[in-house]
Amino acid sequence: MVDAARAAKMADRIQVIVAKTLERGIKDPRMGFVTITDVKVTGDLQHASVFYTVYGTDEERADSAVALKSATGMLRSELGKNLTARLTPSLEFIPDGIPENAALIESLLAEAAARDAEIENQKKTAVYAGDEDPYVKPRVIVENEDDFDEDEDGKA
Repeated sequence: MVDAARAAKMADRIQVIVAKTLERGIKDPRMGFVTITDVKVTGDLQHASVFYTVYGTDEERADSAVALKSATGMLRSELGKNLTARLTPSLEFIPDGIPENAALIESLLAEAAARDAEIENQKKTAVYAGDEDPYVKPRVIVENEDDFDEDEDGKA
């Protein structure tokens, strides 16, 4: 079993090697503007999942996915040359959902801002439902208690 620190170091190294190879080594016209966002390596260092994003349209994303799948063998051989591990991990390219998540978060923030503005408008015209001060006030204690000891006739 391999410790997590070694797997993390290998994942970082794989990310750098794959990114540099994509930058200068792939001549496939289908390849778009690909960015390697993350790499996850299994505990036994046998498999690496490479997460990527593609800047562009859905068609460019699909073309880039096909180009990456066809270049997997060449990228793995470059990894074997540049890694100091006994075995070269197999590669799996997974499209990262960062742009979609960012768009979702942006839409949720815009919705929250719109609701805040609506509440601010409602606060300007709001009136109290009951008294302005709904809290129970303390009883006023009369200083002259002799007035309460008398009967209705004024007799004590």
